Amino acid sequence: MRKVDLAVVGAGPAGLAAAVEASACGLSVVVLDEQPTIGGQIYRHIERVVEAAPGRTAALGDDYLRGAALAQSFRASGADYQEGSLVWHVEGSILWYLRDGRSGSLKAGRILLATGAMERPLPVPGWTLPGVMTAGAGQILLKTAGLLPGQRTVLLGNGPLLLLLAQQLLAAGGTIDAIVETVPRARYLQALCHVPAAWGSGYLPRGLRMLRALRRAGVKFYRGAQDLRIEGKEAAEAVTFRMGARMVSLAASHVFLHEGVVPNTHFTRLLGCDHLWDVGQQCFRPVTDRWGNTSVEGIMVAGDSAGILGAVAAEDAGRVAALEAAHRLGWLDSSIRDEKAHPLLRRLENQARGRRFLDNLYAPTHRVPREPDIVVCRCEEVTAGEIRSAVRIGGHGPNQMKSYLRCGMGPCQGRMCGLTVTSLIADELKLSPQEVGYFRVRPPLKPVPLQAIAEACPTEEMAEAPASGQARWG
Repeated sequence: MRKVDLAVVGAGPAGLAAAVEASACGLSVVVLDEQPTIGGQIYRHIERVVEAAPGRTAALGDDYLRGAALAQSFRASGADYQEGSLVWHVEGSILWYLRDGRSGSLKAGRILLATGAMERPLPVPGWTLPGVMTAGAGQILLKTAGLLPGQRTVLLGNGPLLLLLAQQLLAAGGTIDAIVETVPRARYLQALCHVPAAWGSGYLPRGLRMLRALRRAGVKFYRGAQDLRIEGKEAAEAVTFRMGARMVSLAASHVFLHEGVVPNTHFTRLLGCDHLWDVGQQCFRPVTDRWGNTSVEGIMVAGDSAGILGAVAAEDAGRVAALEAAHRLGWLDSSIRDEKAHPLLRRLENQARGRRFLDNLYAPTHRVPREPDIVVCRCEEVTAGEIRSAVRIGGHGPNQMKSYLRCGMGPCQGRMCGLTVTSLIADELKLSPQEVGYFRVRPPLKPVPLQAIAEACPTEEMAEAPASGQARWG
């Protein structure tokens, strides 16, 4: 079995920056990523876009182009990049992955999870209709293929990504009929105390520039929208919502939903890392120290998978984690680590202060579905009403919901419904999400062929691997 000093899962901002820093410290590094190109979601397809579609880079903006320099540094670092590698199990210090249809494994001195974030589900009536997708999916289409939606495009929800996508679509030649924001008016007052920090961190100036650009383009805004509904028989036809006492209906054949992003915690759940409910960001995140260490020895987390701070902060967090890995593996003493990490940690603290403005302003407003017929688990077509009914007859936890209704047992393994299921149970029982908990995650993390599992039988190396607190071979 191959052995390396540091295995990085994820080739987004945190993973790439960590690989560059760790390689500079002398560590042997391998980066495994499921996608065919580096960049993660933020810098997706960055090398190919810069090379083959320079016009698209102008539309995507300077924040996206920042990824080009990072990609160049990564290519020059000497780190081993294993693209198209789906890591489907981690136990102790050993990773199993699927690449080109074959199962592989490696043993690492330390493992850094840089798996980024996922969009928070926005379950409203009609969200499963054709023509409806997340804002992140719209970005993927734009970045990878230059695809634009047609006429009657409406963006629905709240959060910085919604504004960024609108700006990028317009710059690429697309059209937007309206942006329907769900931010209650009172939130603007609640967020005022965080304006100085948001300005100093750069969040607020970037946001104001986006808003000015959208207003100049004539985009119509509806603010404080409630009672959202997407109408249509075979596909999306209209978006309806309430503005005060008035109901509004907009023709819409393309609807992009967004209500923020949350850490991707499936890897840390699998490994038995401690998690907590982050009240500010209204989601679960793994418990980490300032260096990225989790409660499980040898497992580290960096970037948005440890808490949402954005791409720039993710790069700094990746570098901090790399310095810590080099120290733990004997390549750096603590004084050198601390000296190199000091400016990075200061910038991270500044970003965290600025992020509080966004967390307060854009807190989710549709985390707990009220309408009983809304589909929550799309894989198994389970509704909010069915979940509430199951709670009333004794289904008091997400894992019991698997037995009652098969929630979280489809192809997405609970990624799309997990937070909503927890929130519904918590709402019904009048408990906190921390008390209710989350789905128990088991291998494989994503569907893989049975042949891959058969090829990944336990080896002599397993005897050296510490227990992770979760599923074991046997």
